[in-house]
Amino acid sequence: MLYGKWRPRGFDEVVGQDHIVTTLRNALATGQMAHAYLFSGPRGTGKTTTARILARALNCLAPVEGEPCGTCTSCKAILSGTALDLIEMDAASNRGIDDIRELRDKIAFAPSDLKMKVYLLDEAHMLTDGAFNALLKTLEEPPPHAVFILATTESHKIPPTVASRCQRYDFHRMNNGAAVDRLHYICEQEGFVIPPKGLHLIAVQSRGGMRDAITLLEQVVARYGVTPSEEGVVEALGLVQDARSGALALALIERDLAGALDIAREVGEDGVNLARFTRATVDILRDVLRASLRGQSEPGWQWDSLVEAARAAGGVEVLTDAIAALATTDFRLDPTSPIPLEVAIATAVLVPTAPEPRQVAATAAEGRSATRAARPAAGTRPAPATPGSDEPQSPEERFMRELHEACRLANPRLGAWLNGSCKVIA
Repeated sequence: MLYGKWRPRGFDEVVGQDHIVTTLRNALATGQMAHAYLFSGPRGTGKTTTARILARALNCLAPVEGEPCGTCTSCKAILSGTALDLIEMDAASNRGIDDIRELRDKIAFAPSDLKMKVYLLDEAHMLTDGAFNALLKTLEEPPPHAVFILATTESHKIPPTVASRCQRYDFHRMNNGAAVDRLHYICEQEGFVIPPKGLHLIAVQSRGGMRDAITLLEQVVARYGVTPSEEGVVEALGLVQDARSGALALALIERDLAGALDIAREVGEDGVNLARFTRATVDILRDVLRASLRGQSEPGWQWDSLVEAARAAGGVEVLTDAIAALATTDFRLDPTSPIPLEVAIATAVLVPTAPEPRQVAATAAEGRSATRAARPAAGTRPAPATPGSDEPQSPEERFMRELHEACRLANPRLGAWLNGSCKVIA
């Protein structure tokens, strides 16, 4: 596999995680290493790869400023997968208390062929509560020859008692520019010729994961050879052409419900991946929003007409309404059904823009001030309301009407729930 071939072998090859690489290098160079590490972050961002590089650096016989040499017997053993003292456990399948007890019983033995025993627990959040409790004492007082590295995509599931005993490093999704640079380097070394925009599309679709980016690159080359065109990259990635995505974006901006639903129906009948189509439309709307806020777009940009349409239709509000409605569309129950997309379209077009929370708070504060100012003196009672009057006579009633109206505008369900059920407490 292409990703296995181009997996980083040293810290200098890790892309987009400079904050982590610099810290680990400095710690290795000064000998200030921790006994336990927690690597957290999205998939494909280099957690396991960095853990293996760290294991090599800890056991390297001739490190250079924290970087493993890659040529000593320890580095070669870890690279080839024959090192007995690098113990990798998949916590998803070895998650029970018995597995951790077995690990705990063996950790007291000295390393057999390396300087340090390194325990790498991948997907550590999958461990059971009993397993975490069994691991806790070992993490607190490990033997001097052992180092733990816990890798997880869901750090919030790691018990605080465990996380507090580890040095934590958060891996970030890499930006598209760094991903494109790495892909370009790989293409040069492999002899691939891919248009710059094709590499950019691959980087965007990888969502910040270098592993996914290289996998997608391999997918494109497998289908169209080493010299794919830009159109070939689009088709190999299963992307939707911008024409109908742009048409849907325009219909949402103009609040053309019939036109937007027709596009959704047409796309569904053509068997297009609806989740990707929706994501492509959201990406266009986001680009239009950014261009609208900047007041200018890049030369040759194809969506200038959408910026003008958004400005004529209400500016930022209409764009945020459409983005908010489409971005939360869930196709997991039935990926082929256009109903979630149609509901999102109707929500974006029909639901009016809710007032800002500050406006709701200001309205409530004004009503509260009016209530306090007009509160009757102690021992007096407000005059009864005139029968048949449409306007409330007391300040409390006036305040409740204003508050209810503000809540109704912000959230119709909340407004309905509060209807006639609130009282002012002096």
